[in-house]
Amino acid sequence: MRYDFVVVGSGCAGLAAACELKQAGKKVLLIEQHNLPGGCASSFVRGRFEFDPSLHELCTIGSVENPGITRKQLEAYGVNINWQKVPDCFRIVSEYSDGSLMDVTMPSGKEAFIAKMAEYVPDSKKATEDMFELFAEISAGLEYTSQGDENLNGKVLMEKFPNLLKIGSYPCMPVFKKLGFSQKAIDILSTYWSYLGVDMDHLSFLHYSQMVESYVELSAYIPEHTSHEISVAMVEAFRNMGGECLFNCRATEFIFDNKKCVGVKTTAGDIECDCVLANINPDIIYAKMMPEHAVPEREKRLSAARKGRYGARMFTAHFGLNKTAEELGIKDYSIFMPSTADSSKEYESLKKIATNNYTIFLCYNIVNPNFSPEGTSVVSFTTTYTSPEDWNKVTQENYFNVKDEIAKKFVGLLKEKTGIDIKDAIEEVAIASPMTFSRYLGVPEGSAYGFETRDWDGIIARTMGMEFDYTINGLIPIGTSGIRGDGYSSNYACGQLLARYALNKQGGNK
Repeated sequence: MRYDFVVVGSGCAGLAAACELKQAGKKVLLIEQHNLPGGCASSFVRGRFEFDPSLHELCTIGSVENPGITRKQLEAYGVNINWQKVPDCFRIVSEYSDGSLMDVTMPSGKEAFIAKMAEYVPDSKKATEDMFELFAEISAGLEYTSQGDENLNGKVLMEKFPNLLKIGSYPCMPVFKKLGFSQKAIDILSTYWSYLGVDMDHLSFLHYSQMVESYVELSAYIPEHTSHEISVAMVEAFRNMGGECLFNCRATEFIFDNKKCVGVKTTAGDIECDCVLANINPDIIYAKMMPEHAVPEREKRLSAARKGRYGARMFTAHFGLNKTAEELGIKDYSIFMPSTADSSKEYESLKKIATNNYTIFLCYNIVNPNFSPEGTSVVSFTTTYTSPEDWNKVTQENYFNVKDEIAKKFVGLLKEKTGIDIKDAIEEVAIASPMTFSRYLGVPEGSAYGFETRDWDGIIARTMGMEFDYTINGLIPIGTSGIRGDGYSSNYACGQLLARYALNKQGGNK
């Protein structure tokens, strides 16, 4: 059977692309190597606890009355989730860049956020207000670019959204300084950098602004029943539209006729199609899944320029506790615990297992009291590694010991920094290292984030380079390595945008 489109991989971008293509009336097949959809957007069970492998919180959801773009996108597909609102933006317990103690809790809501910033840093109000005005212009500009308009060009963007292109190539730090923020204010505003895995000296301000504006103005949300709920609902919506799915079906190679992709070799047989959208890291596609002669020279040079600069290499530790959050004294949903608020120093420390003392602590029951069985709670610790060097030295013999020692360290840091002691309440433990993510997702070095969105390789550069970077006839890579970078919301947007791009390329836009 021949399809108009085959989507390989049912991660966030793959699910969105499949739904978008099917809504356009195309014959679409979605294939997935595992028996469950979602990639990281899934869940697993240990004992009487259900754990979410990766989700902390989603931005761009918003309320029913004031919906964000991701809520609108999912509902347009017929996906309706019972979203749970996160009460605050974050709490951070660390040291300011000058070495003084830092214990800051920032609320959601723009006015409340600005007021709290002024409370912590009295001279920051005007700069914070100006920052949110800049956020608004950037959001409007990025929404324009997401329409998949083939006539998109820099002149139009400059006329309608002048600051979008003016700061498009700038990282966060020079923009913060231009806005007039003091170092103490910058330390607070830098908290979210670890969500994107790039320090503030290199993180694209556009990527930062898109995330932070949504978290502050629309609040963060999580699904009632883990991110598996979202993925299953998207598969159901896709099938309700007439889409077809094949699970336990692994793509092994893309079939080419000269330089045109005409199908996919899979463990279930060959599948013919007009176009493939592949939720796979481009380095793997070009090196292992297609003929060398069909790889464009530009993509070879782009891969070489990135020099394997993959995004965050993930490490998570999940704990099912036999006490409630109240009994344990847990009051915050998320607590960021870097060694220092200086993101450049912290980025360097994340290169080594021994020096990585940064973790983000979550307690899901703060948002959803029914997340776990009565009388219990579920918490997690997450960190990332900015280099694979130390993990490449871990042997089969000491692998489990290394994982356990890291998890123990984070449990100890939680007690040291906040006074919260979960040690005696631990009933179930599940630990995932970069190797775990690499094995399950098929990503290089355990990087679920694709390539770092930094310097010349940021969102605006990727967006403006679409016509140059997606030139393989019949094959379009999507996902965290794509134009919108990493994160749930970014990947839903990436899947939608590149599906529309593919429809335009195939002459079948709705």
